[in-house]
Amino acid sequence: MSELIAAQRIHVLDPRLANQIAAGEVVERPSSVTKELIENAIDAGGQRIEVEIEQGGARLIKVRDDGIGISEHDLPLALARHATSKINSLEDLEGVSSLGFRGEALASISSVSRLELISNAEDDPRNGWRVVAEGRGMEARVTPAPHPRGTSVAVRDLFFNTPARRKFLRTEKTEFAHVEEAFRRQALSRYDVAWVLRHNQKVVHQLPPGTTPTARERRIASLLGKNFIEHARYIEREAGGLRLSGWVGLPTHSRSQADQQYFFVNGRVVRDRLVAHAVRQAYRDVLYNGRHPVFVLYLELDPDVVDVNVHPTKHEVRFRDGRMVHDFLYSSLHHCLAASKPGDEEQEASQAQRIEVTAEANADEPEGQTPVPRWQQQGIALSDAPERHPGAARVRRFMQGYQALHPDHEESLLTPQPSAPSISTSKATEVREAPAPLAMPEHDATTAPPLGFALGQLHGVYILAQNAQGLVLVDMHAAHERIVYECMKQQLAESQGIDTQPLLVPVSLAASRVEVATAESERDAISQLGIELDVAGPETLLVRQLPALLAQADPEQLVREMLEELARFGRTQQVEARIHELLSTMACHGSVRANRRLTVDEMNGLLRDMERTERSDQCNHGRPTWTQMSMKALDRLFLRGQ
Repeated sequence: MSELIAAQRIHVLDPRLANQIAAGEVVERPSSVTKELIENAIDAGGQRIEVEIEQGGARLIKVRDDGIGISEHDLPLALARHATSKINSLEDLEGVSSLGFRGEALASISSVSRLELISNAEDDPRNGWRVVAEGRGMEARVTPAPHPRGTSVAVRDLFFNTPARRKFLRTEKTEFAHVEEAFRRQALSRYDVAWVLRHNQKVVHQLPPGTTPTARERRIASLLGKNFIEHARYIEREAGGLRLSGWVGLPTHSRSQADQQYFFVNGRVVRDRLVAHAVRQAYRDVLYNGRHPVFVLYLELDPDVVDVNVHPTKHEVRFRDGRMVHDFLYSSLHHCLAASKPGDEEQEASQAQRIEVTAEANADEPEGQTPVPRWQQQGIALSDAPERHPGAARVRRFMQGYQALHPDHEESLLTPQPSAPSISTSKATEVREAPAPLAMPEHDATTAPPLGFALGQLHGVYILAQNAQGLVLVDMHAAHERIVYECMKQQLAESQGIDTQPLLVPVSLAASRVEVATAESERDAISQLGIELDVAGPETLLVRQLPALLAQADPEQLVREMLEELARFGRTQQVEARIHELLSTMACHGSVRANRRLTVDEMNGLLRDMERTERSDQCNHGRPTWTQMSMKALDRLFLRGQ
């Protein structure tokens, strides 16, 4: 019993053991060592950083820079725990701008490897100094070692003294893939730095410095592939002390996994839930189900309003005003992706024209009456807008905006076309009357609009058009679906508030205390969404009212998801998302269907509408609406010029 009591006495841990415990948080695998060493090289002002790897990093990780170096007197402290030159006070920590600041990395790494650090803070290469540690708690010993200005850190035999940790290392190929990814992130964070990565004495990446837009795009293409930069849109926006810049992948260039998503906050690569949520919402109705967007984005803000001391690996941050950051990111990306349509340069003119035409269309209506769309005048009903949906009539009114987009062709486009006469079995040899030839408009093909001029229809599904580049193929249903959907969303946004419907019997929810607290603190925001939510007890909520368009929705699921988003991100788009889902379904069933024969004028009208409509490159479900086949591609297909 006495031995047990003695073993449980509080005591100070051995420095070596304390460092190894810290290493468990900082040093996960060779890639995490590489990251820490590169960050030190960047903080030292290195303009050329070389990374050398052997056997995936298990045998050697060496990082060399040409930064300011470490003096002989400071070198013994370089491997000491909680020793750093980057902060001196709590005020420095609250506004830290360097990548490292804790003073733990080198001490942790040296406790689980054989580490050698050589540095020189002077211009004379003969004045370098070396310090060595081999996983022991011995006092660092400094010896002379020639070295040019800068620092080299060599980490050999990682986890040599912790066999259990070494067993968890994967194959050489897998570990180097993680190291290369760590290198890629840092190389994307600093374009002004020259980078070199070698593996087993072979150069994998050699990136020259460059700060021009062309040089940055060249580096991205080298690290992420040419397809990334060819299918990305550059974004740059500044508001309220926040600045966002970088490249956003088009929805058509998505991936099956989230492996090309890079987000930097003041030059530090982070993986943040708030950021991820804002990006997800921006891509909500333009990305195909199960796909992931690609992006390289840089957020710059005052270091005093972001806390980087949140996680040992420094991958997470906490913003002082997370709601403002979330809204800024979402709105910036949302507007950038909204321009994802042919003829982006015509966007402002077309939007002004749309507003003007809509005003003219409504001007002829008697005062106090709601304009009636043409297909309603003709008795054509939307198949997915049954009267059992409260607010369905109002949604139909939103669709009046579509007839203002193209009044000349809308009526015939949405009117059911008579089917072609079938061939009689008794006159099987009769030849059906040939349709009139489809003539190109009398325009110069080189000055054609982005989607060109219609040539004809293929099997009642695709529109074939000719533009300056070659052949354009359009999925007419998918394209028309997006046009109608965006028009309905616009009409909803321009309406006065959200129509609501009280529930005949309030729905009682058993809620957690956190959910109840959120419902109380966010009462005004919830009310603006058309939901009346009362607190009936310490763990009970009552849903008394919902938006009219969501009267058939599950109140419990809707409210729980809404409260979760409000608690985590300070914002919720659950109500908007549910309403948009309904509008999307109605737009899908109200759009022109397959096997509908269109005239050339109708097809050209649809092409022009696509060029005016936001996000018209994708349908409501994220599928592409059109594709381009260049003349070169067609020539290769038919072996022309070979």
